[in-house]
Amino acid sequence: MIVIESLTKHYGPIAAVDGVSMTIERDSITVIVGTSGSGKSTLLRMINRLIEPTSGRVLIDGRDTASESGHRLRRHIGYVIQGYGLFPHRTVAHNIATVPRLLGWDENRIRPRVAQLLEALQLDPAVYSGKYPHQLSGGEQQRVGVARALAAEPAVLLMDEPFGALDPIIREKAQDDLLEIQRKFGTTMVVVTHDIDEAFRLGDRVAVMSAGRVLQYDRPEVLVTHPADPLVARMTGSAERAMRLLSLTTAGEAALPLTPGEAGTGGPAVPASASLRVVLSELLWHGSESATVIDGDGTPRGRLTVAAILARARAR
Repeated sequence: MIVIESLTKHYGPIAAVDGVSMTIERDSITVIVGTSGSGKSTLLRMINRLIEPTSGRVLIDGRDTASESGHRLRRHIGYVIQGYGLFPHRTVAHNIATVPRLLGWDENRIRPRVAQLLEALQLDPAVYSGKYPHQLSGGEQQRVGVARALAAEPAVLLMDEPFGALDPIIREKAQDDLLEIQRKFGTTMVVVTHDIDEAFRLGDRVAVMSAGRVLQYDRPEVLVTHPADPLVARMTGSAERAMRLLSLTTAGEAALPLTPGEAGTGGPAVPASASLRVVLSELLWHGSESATVIDGDGTPRGRLTVAAILARARAR
């Protein structure tokens, strides 16, 4: 658990971060969203003390981060920046092994850890271990950057606009990869973005910042249905509230039970992981009233209808 208490950073008379307090639960993804200059990146960098606070403190699992030197603290906190910061003269394997080597890990421990992370990120170790960053696509570099940040098994992973340089298709895949990594490793993640849709897709909880302050910090559906500030209402799109709510529920969560012989009787098949917003779009595109919801192995889980999706949106 990360507890942030009255954290403040002044640059002369200007408060880049102004008295922020929040609690980040263990094994969750928290997203900090705001416009340029809102203080979100400064707040993130004070967690691992890349920026020293003017006042306030950060506790990780009850331990004040000021109780040890900054460089030692950062060896135990993963950090991913836009552009990924890979060393161009080092292979993928050597990039990933950077922090474990600094920590004095034995090579017999490093090699399987590198292979494990590459496999988890769908990068074949036999193919990618010996490659250099310039030989990778943007999406591959992003995954290697995440692998390097996770290499030393940190309890906390900080990510500053990690997907900002990716095109929309690769960006969506990278977001899916991040969610899968979090499920697999149970890492507590804090992600900074300026994209409210990305924040809602990734975050268990979302903090909306402006002028150095957190205007609201809550679950995405609460930000949509009960915005605490006019800026939060504008950012979450009051006029699109119903569609945003549909994007927060998966087909698997909302699927209606199948009756005997009903699976595959017309309409598109949609993955259980798809949002209701995506399913509604599929149904409208195909001109169909219902879709079959399938699990990752192709097993039918249930069905969804246009009427059921719209009723759910109205109910919330």
